[in-house]
Amino acid sequence: MDAPLDYAQDGTIVTLTLNAPGIRNAISGSDMIDALVEACERLNADMSARVAILTGAGSAFSSGGNVKKMHDGGGLPAQTRRNYKLGIQRIPLAFDELEVPIIAAVNGPAIGAGCDLACMCDIRIAAESARFAESFVKLGIVPGDGGAWLLPRVVGYSKACEMAFTGDMLSAAEAFACGLVSKVVSDAELMAEARKLAERIAANPPHAVRMTKRLIREGQNVQLATLLELSAAMQSLAHATADHKEAVAAFMEKRKPEFGGA
Repeated sequence: MDAPLDYAQDGTIVTLTLNAPGIRNAISGSDMIDALVEACERLNADMSARVAILTGAGSAFSSGGNVKKMHDGGGLPAQTRRNYKLGIQRIPLAFDELEVPIIAAVNGPAIGAGCDLACMCDIRIAAESARFAESFVKLGIVPGDGGAWLLPRVVGYSKACEMAFTGDMLSAAEAFACGLVSKVVSDAELMAEARKLAERIAANPPHAVRMTKRLIREGQNVQLATLLELSAAMQSLAHATADHKEAVAAFMEKRKPEFGGA
């Protein structure tokens, strides 16, 4: 049996591929949840990994939850609560702790929790065939995976409400217009474009990139004074790195820097 998530590293770039095309890369199963959480932990621990790309195998990015399993009913409400906490809700928490920048290369439909998974990433690039829907309401349920927190931070309150209250599908062009994705390319160019962006990120000092990402993440939730204090602390760490010294030296000597991650 194939692993639910393919983890492939090429140099400093890791490509994560949701590998369950038979169920359109649903992410609600325990095997996929475990794989995504473990991938985030592995990325954090490996300083040779400077950026990641997340995409889906087959024609879909992710269908979110497995609707066929929902047909069996929710069971005891108290147990359903535990199932969410010990299940799919582990994914947004793992992505929130992820220090490596991650690009969603959305290769097809990203529906429900699949749309939210894309929102967990830092940058989203869409193929022309990509579609997006915050469609929980269509099934008479709510976004139990953190979508109500994630989506407004990506597209703004008004658009998030429109998407969540209607459950309507957005085309790739519509997703670009509302800022859900930063770029739309042809299906054939998707992974090459994601790779080009990843290479531009990976070319920078990894400690500085990871700390910059952490500051941006924390900046969504804390007061300015708190973020400034955190920024000062992280800046003291950045100043002490060999890569900072190399960057300054390369600038003064008018040459291309060589960053070793130290």
